[in-house]
Amino acid sequence: MLNNVVDICNICIYNNGMLIEVSHESPVSILNESLEYNDYAYALVHLFETNTKYYNFYKNLTDTNRCPVLLDNSIFELGKSFDGDKYAQWIDKLDPDYYIVPDVLEDAAGTIDKWKTWTREHDVDSNALRIGVVQGKSWNELVRCYNYIKDNADIIAISFDYSYYLATGLVDNDVADPTLQKWCSGRKRFIRHLIDEGYWCWDKPHHLLGCSLAKEFRYYVDNNIYNIKSVDTSNPIVAAIHDSRYIDDQGLQYKPKTMLADLIDHEFTDKQFEILQHNTTMFKKILRR
Repeated sequence: MLNNVVDICNICIYNNGMLIEVSHESPVSILNESLEYNDYAYALVHLFETNTKYYNFYKNLTDTNRCPVLLDNSIFELGKSFDGDKYAQWIDKLDPDYYIVPDVLEDAAGTIDKWKTWTREHDVDSNALRIGVVQGKSWNELVRCYNYIKDNADIIAISFDYSYYLATGLVDNDVADPTLQKWCSGRKRFIRHLIDEGYWCWDKPHHLLGCSLAKEFRYYVDNNIYNIKSVDTSNPIVAAIHDSRYIDDQGLQYKPKTMLADLIDHEFTDKQFEILQHNTTMFKKILRR
């Protein structure tokens, strides 16, 4: 387990290069195999209540310190953060290495208030590092939330699909889905804008939630935004389930719409698992790993 923020930042750098840690959420049938292509394990809390095997896998990891575990409040899957009281109970029970504090989708004021209320009312018995998600609909709202999160969280998280990106992202002429391209370029532009305007906190690690197009992440490595510590995305896994093979280190130009949580019981064919191995290898190639 990483014991403090300094350790987290230090692990980003190796051989004078930049290392972004990766976790690809995976179906229960291949959770053990996922440890071969994941740097840490990413758990969705709402699945704990209905899938004992899923929970037991992550609990075994925390009990044995075999692999760091990040617990997500499942806001992307549920549309709102998992019940706050139950979430605190699962944190105490699982004892993850990191957890995402409950937030409110695209609502800066709501997210700040949720952080204050939840952390005040739930004194969880855990040494886990707290991840705060930046939320908002406009530049000013996002900056306001970012400034609060950087002052209170151990790790700062930025999502892939803010509606703000649709107004600021650029579109290539050869892209079939403009929304995916705007999300992809929009997050890059948002992070660059935070840096250029002096808001970016270089003293804390950042986590990137999800992705639209996997090619996005090459930008952060090539521009040495070294405190982007980690990313989670099921994109290579869901693509494999749909028999979609990454095009070398460009990934895909489209995105399967199915959420991994809806495929949690999927059983892989040999062909799909071979594609999965290819996709996860290519994802690391995108990161120049």
